[in-house]
Amino acid sequence: MRRREFILLIGGATVWPAVAHARRDEKVYRMGILTNRSEDRPPNERSPEANNWSRLINGLRGHGYVEGQNLIIEWRYSEGHSERWSELAGELVGLNVDLILATTTPAALAAKKVTSTIPIVITAAFDPVGAGLASSLAKPGGNVTGLGLLIPEISAKALALFKEAVPRASRIAVLWNPANPANASIWRELEPVARATGLVLQSQQVREPKDVDVAFVELAQTRPEGLFVIIDGLLGQFVERIIEFTRHNQLPAVAFFKEFVDGGGLMSYGPNLPDMFHKAADYVDKILKGANPADIPIEQPTKFDLVINLKTAKTLGLTIPPLVLATADEVIE
Repeated sequence: MRRREFILLIGGATVWPAVAHARRDEKVYRMGILTNRSEDRPPNERSPEANNWSRLINGLRGHGYVEGQNLIIEWRYSEGHSERWSELAGELVGLNVDLILATTTPAALAAKKVTSTIPIVITAAFDPVGAGLASSLAKPGGNVTGLGLLIPEISAKALALFKEAVPRASRIAVLWNPANPANASIWRELEPVARATGLVLQSQQVREPKDVDVAFVELAQTRPEGLFVIIDGLLGQFVERIIEFTRHNQLPAVAFFKEFVDGGGLMSYGPNLPDMFHKAADYVDKILKGANPADIPIEQPTKFDLVINLKTAKTLGLTIPPLVLATADEVIE
């Protein structure tokens, strides 16, 4: 990441220009970060993505790690092209980084393939065991640990809640990235719920950035009655565009993260993503202090919030049933 972008990202905090400011007796660590976004397209400082990174950086500072003093961060950007992960992970291995932080399952898998010795921390894995990142949650057993999201397990409930909130919907499009192996288990969880509730699921696939516009055209033509958005590292780059599309096409939509609703989406059900990024700093600290990632359990959230945007509901001409509103953890008016 360019220096000026990083300064903006952490809210203008002073970042020393060189590692020469580290104390003579203090080790300077080198951490690699694999992220989906583009180097030339930094997140808006008020965007959900910027909030995630800010929480991570603040978490690291809380443990005493400051870039330019005792920490060097090597950023690598896939720009939404998953085929680049192996190359980018290889670059970090070549730099002999002390740790690799991966923001998406495909990135972590690529890093795991090119190194079995450098520790890897994942910030938000949908299905770490099912995707092959770890042997188990309690005992990962390899060089990968970090945060899981329980997304496959909660996806069924998210779809059921969406059906309760929008009872008129009978055909739901699922916007997802099948190139991400973690997403296959989510699709499998959705299918039985759809059958049980009389919903028809329409698979709308996005494998790379150029597919987004194609998906919008197809959705506008097929006109589903609802949209279920599986936001992973790829689709996370296009959240604002997805929300604008649903607004323009009067399409009720649900996702897993509250930031989707804050931006104008109808509803979300899932964990707190910025908290996960903040907790990732704890994993980084433990490993840099000598802990073995094979022995550090993968933490999963214990609380999932239902958030509903009533302003969006009114714009869509929807009346959310009182029972659904009563169960919501937050209602945005």
